Amino acid sequence: MPDAKKTVTVEVEGRTLGLSNLDKILYPATETTKGEVLHYYATVAPVLLPQLAGRPVTRIRFPEGVGGISFFEKNLPSGAPEWLERVTINSRGSRGGDKVIYPLVPDVATLTYLVNLASIELHTPQWRVEDGEPRNPDRLVIDLDPGAPAGLHECAELALQIRDRLAELGYSRTVPVTSGSKGLQIYAPTDGELTSDEVRDTMRELAQELTAKHPDRVVWKMTTSLRKGKILLDWSQNVAAKTTICPYSMRAKERPTVAAPRRWEELERETQHPGVLRQLDIYEVMERLATDGDLMAALNS
Repeated sequence: MPDAKKTVTVEVEGRTLGLSNLDKILYPATETTKGEVLHYYATVAPVLLPQLAGRPVTRIRFPEGVGGISFFEKNLPSGAPEWLERVTINSRGSRGGDKVIYPLVPDVATLTYLVNLASIELHTPQWRVEDGEPRNPDRLVIDLDPGAPAGLHECAELALQIRDRLAELGYSRTVPVTSGSKGLQIYAPTDGELTSDEVRDTMRELAQELTAKHPDRVVWKMTTSLRKGKILLDWSQNVAAKTTICPYSMRAKERPTVAAPRRWEELERETQHPGVLRQLDIYEVMERLATDGDLMAALNS
């Protein structure tokens, strides 16, 4: 058996990286190793990197695997190499005035470096930086978060209504993404003219509208007690300080699932045949990429 603690030196895009503990099991239920996680991210890099480009990346790290301790990391990792791109941004959280030095992820070398630190989940805002400064968001997102016993089926039914309503508001190019957790997200590109606050307000109004229309199925308030059996339309993911799981990022769940872009036809099929839509894992996503290509590219057409 190979030494689980052995460090393997590799060349990635001209950068020399030491990859450690490749045999370490990060997903005990499926015995998925760190090496398999690195392989997944290298495979999907051509479609993941465009989603990360220009966006400060918050990572959730799981040094002992998904069953162990974890922590959010916004700042550049301690000991990061000089070549790793970074941007300093004033904190938009509750402690205004703090500065955060985020990594930017423009290439496979940077992605590999971060994933080697057991950064399983990658979260990004809906805006990018240009010349070191945050710009207006270039996309919007609505997060559909089901409260049990509601699930992915109910999310799919509601997502189709949201798609049609967004089209009426001028957002005709939309992509659904099963979150890799319980629900799904809907993305649409924006023209960059609206601020994060303006996008947030529009999405909140939409969530309130659908709650009024379907009070037995939809809720727009975050209050946990209101969410049983309903779908929370989380408009707050458009707040400038918020981040959302990046499309194609892995999730730290029992299975190595992925925030996976889907076709609207898949959601339509779910409404006719409940149970056919489910969260996808890394192996399924890699297979789909080989046959279907990048479904997020629809936002750029």
